Amino acid sequence: MEYRQNDSHRISVTEVMKYVMAALLIGYVVLVLIVTGGSSKSFEEVSCGVEASLNSKNLTRQSGQALKRYYGLNSADYKGAMLYSSDASISVEEVLVIEAKNEAQTAEIREAVERRIEKRRNDFDGYAPEQVQLLDKAQILVRGRFVFMAVSPNADRYRTAFVKSL
Repeated sequence: MEYRQNDSHRISVTEVMKYVMAALLIGYVVLVLIVTGGSSKSFEEVSCGVEASLNSKNLTRQSGQALKRYYGLNSADYKGAMLYSSDASISVEEVLVIEAKNEAQTAEIREAVERRIEKRRNDFDGYAPEQVQLLDKAQILVRGRFVFMAVSPNADRYRTAFVKSL
């Protein structure tokens, strides 16, 4: 099928479809880059955005030693690291934000986070089902060089604060 614009130009449906498909493909790539892309913001800006949303009654900022003890990660290896956890021994509530120096480190950090969640699940399985449910609903997100994790009844709110701060 052909459409006539004038006698010297003919535009086929196939040509129109090529342009439509190219535009859709470009739109898809842009969307993927926006959703999975990193941030140009500093660690301080991102961590402050998350900190402002935290429930400070339940969570206490932890040191780099706690990051090493809980996750096996050395805070000096990264651009920045922020860990909050509950002081209560019967709570699994934690919030973590790390900015890696390069994107290759993000896989290492994510694996450490997943190991931590699995270890905590095994620790609480059988006697604290509400804590296991929180672990099952843990929010883990990697955006560029940033890794975010939240185990909390407010995990969705903390995740939203993280995404908005990027």
